[in-house]
Amino acid sequence: METRDVTIRMPLEMAAAIERLAQRFDVTPGQVVRRAVCEELKRRSKPPKTPNRADEGLVASLQSLLAPDMAEARSWPDLEARLSRRGYRLSAAGGGCALFTTTGRRLCKGSELGFTYRQLVRRFGAAMPGHPHGAVGLTDPEGDPLLD
Repeated sequence: METRDVTIRMPLEMAAAIERLAQRFDVTPGQVVRRAVCEELKRRSKPPKTPNRADEGLVASLQSLLAPDMAEARSWPDLEARLSRRGYRLSAAGGGCALFTTTGRRLCKGSELGFTYRQLVRRFGAAMPGHPHGAVGLTDPEGDPLLD
């Protein structure tokens, strides 16, 4: 690979940090800078992640349709029965839950409907059956149980 010299200006503190890093890994400061530039170029060349967000119109319609059932349910089985009557189900998705059709098509996140997994766990006093994250939300930030 052909190379050429490039001169850059940087704060003294940054130059000193590069030199310390180079000494620590027994490489030259130029190698440290080339590696950092290479990593940044790789990062910027990747296409941006597309957000996993549902269509706003669909979410608004689902909110109108399901809000009463979501709000009135008193347990996971109750919520499951209410949603099932309308052709939907909640399933674990990542650290929370998502709404699916009973045929398995993902529609949106529970949080997009206004009901986070944590809120539902707290309200029902139990984890969603089979959820890999269990009863997240049943303790406060200091780790004290909210349900005794």
